[in-house]
Amino acid sequence: MRQKPGILHLDMDAFYASVEQAAKPSLRGKPVVVGGVGGRGVVATASYEARRFGVRSAMPTAEARRRCPNAAFLIPRFTAYRDVSERVMGLLGQLSPLVEPLSLDEAFVDLEAGPHGEGLDTAGATELAVRLRADIRAATGLTASVGLATSKLVAKIASEAAKPDGLVVVPPGEEHALLDPLPVRALWGVGPATAEHLRKVGITTIGELGAADPDELVRMFGQAHGRGLHDHALGIDDRPVVAERDAKSVSVEDTFEVDLVDRARVSAELDRLAARCVERLRAAGRSGRTVVVKMRRYDFSTLTRSETLRAPTDDLAVVRETVHRLAAQVDFTGGLRLLGVGVASLADFAQQDLFGEVAGAEVGFAGGGDEAADLEVGKAADAAAAPAAGTGEPAPDEEAAAEPSPEHSPEHNPEDGAYGPVPVFHPGRFGNAKWLPGQDVTHTAYGPGWVQGSGVGRVTVRFETPGSPPGRVRTFPVDDPDLTASAPLPLVAEGEGEPPTAEG
Repeated sequence: MRQKPGILHLDMDAFYASVEQAAKPSLRGKPVVVGGVGGRGVVATASYEARRFGVRSAMPTAEARRRCPNAAFLIPRFTAYRDVSERVMGLLGQLSPLVEPLSLDEAFVDLEAGPHGEGLDTAGATELAVRLRADIRAATGLTASVGLATSKLVAKIASEAAKPDGLVVVPPGEEHALLDPLPVRALWGVGPATAEHLRKVGITTIGELGAADPDELVRMFGQAHGRGLHDHALGIDDRPVVAERDAKSVSVEDTFEVDLVDRARVSAELDRLAARCVERLRAAGRSGRTVVVKMRRYDFSTLTRSETLRAPTDDLAVVRETVHRLAAQVDFTGGLRLLGVGVASLADFAQQDLFGEVAGAEVGFAGGGDEAADLEVGKAADAAAAPAAGTGEPAPDEEAAAEPSPEHSPEHNPEDGAYGPVPVFHPGRFGNAKWLPGQDVTHTAYGPGWVQGSGVGRVTVRFETPGSPPGRVRTFPVDDPDLTASAPLPLVAEGEGEPPTAEG
């Protein structure tokens, strides 16, 4: 264990929603929900104002509307989020070359590896964290929560305790004061099933877990998991900050507003998904041996089929042919609500098999369940790369509920946004709607603004910018030639300070 609080964990507060509030002055201080806006949409994140009504990430949008009907429900604008993320990650890079991004809005930093690392003590690390939060506020207008500790585990938990807009420093030797009172679910590797097993033997807090017999934990959970749980409960975590992580797979998936029952439509959607997947694969300069198809049926049961090729490939024809062969194995009578295509077992080169034969095949099945609970953290990067067809449904971001893993916190995918730039918003990906709430637009007479809503041949636009007062609302025909989609404006212009707050 380190003897200095040299590990910093940063987590932006309600990131997507905070970006929207900063970009749209009329929404500051009001409930905002970002996610899929269709009937099968899912909440990506909610502002703190919306969370007071019980709205949370991974919740179906329909339920969020029932709980908070007066909230602004907006589509995700990943180009804007990535722009802000790049500014934040740039500031982290000034502190240390060892920055481990977990997603667009979260990262670990090894301060001891940076220019201020020599002789770093608790006071010095705290000063760096205070300055970092101020720099982020000045550069983006947004707030961030920071945890400082001797390990990644404790730093992550400290940043959670700091939310929102706070800083928690855990000096060496004081880890138990933070950890012991917390529920066991606060630890990496403790999901609902593990927590229930522990509850049955009378263990509900981290302190109780640390005081438990490690041999008994090994008997319950196995050598690796049992020992790991005990070490983490004691605050022991020797994992280093890793600047670059190797992605294990590339995948894309779409949820559809209406179940697909026509085989020709399914075939066309598989072709489109395969093309998107290969595009991301090539953008990363990678290839893969295993092709995977995911199909969620009308009853929420989810089937996966995969084939492992003889050699890595990034050839669209090979991926597409394999995808169709795998899909032919599935009976989707009754309809499909979701399709996904992925490539795994990645390599840095492509070596085509001249005979195109399959070396082996695997078949998997995942039982049905609630769609929101079944969202996969591993799809966060795909959600950032392209919104879901028909619904604009993204994967959850910073507070999504998912089973934790020993390696990372449950909320984030360390590969998020790893493959190429996020495309500019494309209305066609959201079905027939031309204008969707939250979309950036520009009018030749009134300038930049954003869509508040549309229907019955009309579109309502509020004209305001990040640095302006709340703007006026105007309505136009949906086919008004003077109204066009546009790129997001920066939250803070170069050389300017932060935008005004909700009070200012």
